[in-house]
Amino acid sequence: MKSIFKKAMLAASCVAALGGVSMTAQAADWLTIQGTEEGRKPTAAKVWGFIQVQYQKDTSSSNGGLYIPPKLIGPDLESQSAFNVNRARIGVRGSGIKVDPNVNYFFLAEFGNNAITEPGNAFAKVTDASITLNHLKKIVRLRAGLFKIPMADEIYQGIALIDYINFTAGTNQLLLERVPNRNFTSNIGAQPIPSGTSLNGFNSSVAAARGVGVQFFNTLKVAPGYEVGYSFMYENGNGLNATDNDNNKDTHFYLNFTKVFKGKGPKRQDWKTFAWYTSGKRSIDATNDGIFNPVEYDRVRYGIGTRYFKLPFRFTAEWMKGEGVIFQGPNNPSFGLGVAAGSNGNPNSTFNGLNRDAEGTSFYVEGGYFIPNTKLELDLKYAQYNRMDNQRAINFGPFTNVTPEIKFTELTLGAQYHFNKKTRLTVNASRNRAKAVTFGAGLGPNANLIGVDNRYAVQLTHIF
Repeated sequence: MKSIFKKAMLAASCVAALGGVSMTAQAADWLTIQGTEEGRKPTAAKVWGFIQVQYQKDTSSSNGGLYIPPKLIGPDLESQSAFNVNRARIGVRGSGIKVDPNVNYFFLAEFGNNAITEPGNAFAKVTDASITLNHLKKIVRLRAGLFKIPMADEIYQGIALIDYINFTAGTNQLLLERVPNRNFTSNIGAQPIPSGTSLNGFNSSVAAARGVGVQFFNTLKVAPGYEVGYSFMYENGNGLNATDNDNNKDTHFYLNFTKVFKGKGPKRQDWKTFAWYTSGKRSIDATNDGIFNPVEYDRVRYGIGTRYFKLPFRFTAEWMKGEGVIFQGPNNPSFGLGVAAGSNGNPNSTFNGLNRDAEGTSFYVEGGYFIPNTKLELDLKYAQYNRMDNQRAINFGPFTNVTPEIKFTELTLGAQYHFNKKTRLTVNASRNRAKAVTFGAGLGPNANLIGVDNRYAVQLTHIF
């Protein structure tokens, strides 16, 4: 921890030495910004986007030369250090200003190397393509197409403006969502690096907290300086895929209450408190029997949070819960935990990731301080995710009274240097830990988890 602190402070000092003028910061009504053209200069088509280039180094140790995904750099999971163009998105948005200004559209495509494009080595992937009707904008707006689902602020805010380089483990595992392979796929064990076997067993891209459907939403001013935002969304529940893979649909509810201090758009200073709930089903062939026989499982996610931003301070706290279809890692594409002897990912066997009562609980708190009269921002975040935290204790082989619960913790020190309103440099030093809480040191899952360690990352972002 002392080493991390020294490295983060050294990076911050180097950035501070560049000195300068006051920076801008991000807080926003994301329902309006992402779904409408309110507050923007009327235009039929505005080209926009952003690029993020990064370097990450993970210092985790192996178990006899074998590595698991938390110890490697994504999306390829083939090394512990890498440069990457992790995001390169370009889009166009606007409204029919001469035909019907009450209609606007939003389009965005991903060209970077990440979990959206990496499966199948896709050159590009459409992440957003929607049309919004604002004819009753004093009451409700209607949006239809492919777009981001309103939920936890860490993932719902514009990704180019997120204050940290990596998502917390809870957001990554509970909310980004990997779409299950259509046919059963066996778990992939720990691998050496480099390896001829990819640790990413999923055939399709991450859902990226998006869906194809319809949304009824709006943000209403209820008093001077106060707003209420709401959203109801009904969608396929199949991520970025244009069509549905079963007859089930997902429903999403979102509500926020905001005190506006000053400003507008993504630079607005405000205090927002919010709650959200999402429910659906997933059809998964989770039995290794050679027969395509998918079973439906309930998938529920919900959470609450608050975000305060008023220069020079920022503070965020979020709590979230997941029930059903608990993600076990990119190496477990059929969601089986693979601990029980002979389980082969079977959801009806002991220790698995798909019991109807399987749960995960996550929270994080973070804050930032913008040093007055400089371009420098200092950040600090603590996050915790307890996966499979409700499973009953059993006796398993030589282990007695054990559960499959895994606890992930993260403490991140960060610094951001804002060259201008569109360009910034982010430096993060994270102390990461993972542990199977009821197993002894180095025993059972801890044989691989015990080596999860620190990660250092640098990222340059430019928005155009």
